[in-house]
Amino acid sequence: MIHKGIEYSLTQVMAGVWKWRFQIGNRVFTGKTEAKLDLLAIRRVQLRIDRELKQLGREQARSNGDKD
Repeated sequence: MIHKGIEYSLTQVMAGVWKWRFQIGNRVFTGKTEAKLDLLAIRRVQLRIDRELKQLGREQARSNGDKD
């Protein structure tokens, strides 16, 4: 699946437990989430991707600000 240009995978490990993985640049993010519904698990991974992209944007803005 793809969210905001980031490809991610979501696999059900057992009932209500999901394993996820995505990569931004060279960094790989993995984890587990508990959710009865697959759509909820998907949403949680998408929110995590959003959070990591926002953090990356802040880091890039800081490094660009230091160069001025």
